[in-house]
Amino acid sequence: MTVQRIAAFSDVGKGGNPAGIVITERFPDEAEMRRVAAEVGYSETAFAMPDGGSDRWRVRYFSPESEVPFCGHATIALGAALARHAGDGRFALQLNNADITVEAAASAQGYTAALQSPPTRSTAANEKLVGQALALFGYRREQLDPALPPAEIHAGADHLVLALRDRGDLAAMNYDLDAGRALMREHGLVTIMLVYVRSDSEFDVRNAFASGGVLEDPATGAAAAAFAGYLRDLNWPHQNSIRITQGEDMGEKSVIEAQFTGEPGSSIRVSGATRTIG
Repeated sequence: MTVQRIAAFSDVGKGGNPAGIVITERFPDEAEMRRVAAEVGYSETAFAMPDGGSDRWRVRYFSPESEVPFCGHATIALGAALARHAGDGRFALQLNNADITVEAAASAQGYTAALQSPPTRSTAANEKLVGQALALFGYRREQLDPALPPAEIHAGADHLVLALRDRGDLAAMNYDLDAGRALMREHGLVTIMLVYVRSDSEFDVRNAFASGGVLEDPATGAAAAAFAGYLRDLNWPHQNSIRITQGEDMGEKSVIEAQFTGEPGSSIRVSGATRTIG
């Protein structure tokens, strides 16, 4: 079994979030996919097999500890791998709980790719959950930015978003991995997304990913899509396009672009550059 290693949402040929990619004629059994994902050691590994043609694929995602319903950065990396495998184009992907697309094309530094997310939704965060999350990170309520209230957000997977007033508080993010895993699994969260508002359309982000056994994700396309949907629901002055910088505080700067229409719940276009590792 060949595993490709591709970083998604890279910044001028550097950084990005690495994903394992396995293109195969038939999925191994689930235990084997879990084993491979754990051996690769990245936050996610995507497995893809043909689903009725070179432009249609069945996809499953695994973290080192669990199966994940949707992973944005692994989908961007998969787009690059499929373009290398079958040529530039648009590919239909059947996930466990949704059908999405990814398109990819060769570029000077590798490949660029864009996915269309599953539908989005958001709701005000449960107050008990907010209190537990603040305690996990050691934040106080007055450190939150009231312009972006805490919310539970979704675009193929569930996330909690907390906005911080001070960029320094974002840089200081720290928490206990085991406690974070327990909290996220209790509430069915894939990540907890911490946000600093740089401007109406630019955001600095850190994503805690203890649910998958990883302290922090350098780039999280699924959360970016969910966050864009939340801004739309909030009537934020986003002009239907946002730019997220993530991973900078961990030395793996990643850049995620998201474009979307004003239609509530509709798919988000999430795009970025990729680079091959090794």
